[in-house]
Amino acid sequence: MSTSRHQPIAPTVLRRLDAGAGIDAHRHDDHQIAYAARGVLAVATDQGHWIAPANRAIWIPAGAVHQHRAYGRTDLHLIGLTENPLGLTTPAVLAVGPLLRELIIAHTNDAVSTPDERARLRGVLLDQLQRTAQQPLRLPLARDPRLAAACAVLTANPADNSTLATLGLKAGAGERTLSRLFRTEFAMTFPQWRTQLRLHHALILLAEGHPVTTVAIRCGWSTPSAFIDTFRQTFGHTPGRRRS
Repeated sequence: MSTSRHQPIAPTVLRRLDAGAGIDAHRHDDHQIAYAARGVLAVATDQGHWIAPANRAIWIPAGAVHQHRAYGRTDLHLIGLTENPLGLTTPAVLAVGPLLRELIIAHTNDAVSTPDERARLRGVLLDQLQRTAQQPLRLPLARDPRLAAACAVLTANPADNSTLATLGLKAGAGERTLSRLFRTEFAMTFPQWRTQLRLHHALILLAEGHPVTTVAIRCGWSTPSAFIDTFRQTFGHTPGRRRS
């Protein structure tokens, strides 16, 4: 990641970003919640990439160098916190239910002007964060060059259905070696990682306005219904509803 800027205090603010816009690499002394009420938000660090649609938020711990990118027109709500109710030291994607969503939006609303109002909102927000669940929506970055080479092939074309053995030939590693690297570096199997990659790309394409059928084909699902089932299991609703 490029040289970062140091912003001692993580801001609590609403930022409206055009499609493709971003915030360059930086870090805060405070923790931060990044939530896109509209659009899709991606956060990158030197550990990997996290992506969140409108029913997910991204937790960014204090000191983590990170950058943001918006897909589709994005309403980005940023909340700085000195507290760490989750006890997390690495970025994570969090489930955002209706109440937590409204608390995040209200907390970045300029109409909430008095210190007492903001303190009450913050207290309920922290309580809700303690109850929220982490979501497995992370694309880790490979350290081993053979694993990185295999991942690069599919990242360039998520619809590529190459087997692990075929990828191994391109990456200069055996099938068993690659399988082991996926488990040791990513803590997931190759099929699990490929599904994460495809969902990551699917969210981006949906945010850019592509039809569900097109997204399914471009991301490697055999049928649109197979894509819809995977999307529903992961996000709790269909991709068509997400775009409405």
